[in-house]
Amino acid sequence: MAALAELHGLLLVDKPGYDPAQPDARLWTSHDVVARVRRWSGQRRIGHTGTLDPAASGLLVLCLGQATRLVEYYQGHDKAYTALVRLGQATDSYDATGQVTATAAVPTLTTAAVEAALARWRGPIQQLPPVYSALKQEGETLYAKARRGEAVTVAPRPVTIHALTLLDWTPPDLTLAVECSAGTYIRSLAHDLGQTLGTVAHLAALRRTAAGSFTLAQAYTLDELAAAAAAQTLPELLLPLGAQVGLPVIMVDEATARRLRQGQRVLLTADTAGAITAGATAEAELALAQDAAGAALGIVRRLSIGDAGAVWKAEKWLAAPE
Repeated sequence: MAALAELHGLLLVDKPGYDPAQPDARLWTSHDVVARVRRWSGQRRIGHTGTLDPAASGLLVLCLGQATRLVEYYQGHDKAYTALVRLGQATDSYDATGQVTATAAVPTLTTAAVEAALARWRGPIQQLPPVYSALKQEGETLYAKARRGEAVTVAPRPVTIHALTLLDWTPPDLTLAVECSAGTYIRSLAHDLGQTLGTVAHLAALRRTAAGSFTLAQAYTLDELAAAAAAQTLPELLLPLGAQVGLPVIMVDEATARRLRQGQRVLLTADTAGAITAGATAEAELALAQDAAGAALGIVRRLSIGDAGAVWKAEKWLAAPE
């Protein structure tokens, strides 16, 4: 198979989850998915905008080539999940891959009682991340420390559960739809919810359904990506640089783009080619600069605003793809 030219853009992947019922079941890390796509595409520069736990499935947003320079602008997007919470059993990892640490009877719960418990966890909360997580402490991941048996202290941190909807209650399992801020651990939510319901619990299954404005419906399975790689049609599956980054858009002409690329400050007014053309707000501090054809050029930051217009400077400029 001939080598592909370097690709620049975003690739949405439907990451496999872990099904212990399957004889060939395996745990796919986000790094595993990146490595597989790197092999298929021949790309050296590939990153992702937020990990999924090995047991979880669903949407994983990969950035290829120049898009790796935009990862940070996607990482803060809200996420959405479908979660299966199993009551009556707790694990050290808070999910199905861990060792059972406690069992407890599941109380008789009405739907109204479950709904009342869910209300406790909606909105801004202080969440304690799992000890078995990729968070770093003293330069090392917490799960590495925990696996060695070291005592790990985790500080709670603020997250927001925008929506928490009960889809099904068939004891001992709750099926939930969750919309939350970046950095929320659904494993911790499952653990905490079990305690609120008067028992213990763990996350039995998790599927990410959205990240920002990206949805699972846009994603490709590994089998689909393998077939596209074999047919050399993988480039056709990419979204363009800057797609759905969630920032206002500024259209700039060649002269303005040149000045921004050289690190100069530029004054843009509403009646120039540099006017904000989408998602404009007076408070916007960052914007995506595009050329007349709609191609992403880079991220610009507003330095000041006045009656004459706004002064912008490039914060992250993209080199022209070869």
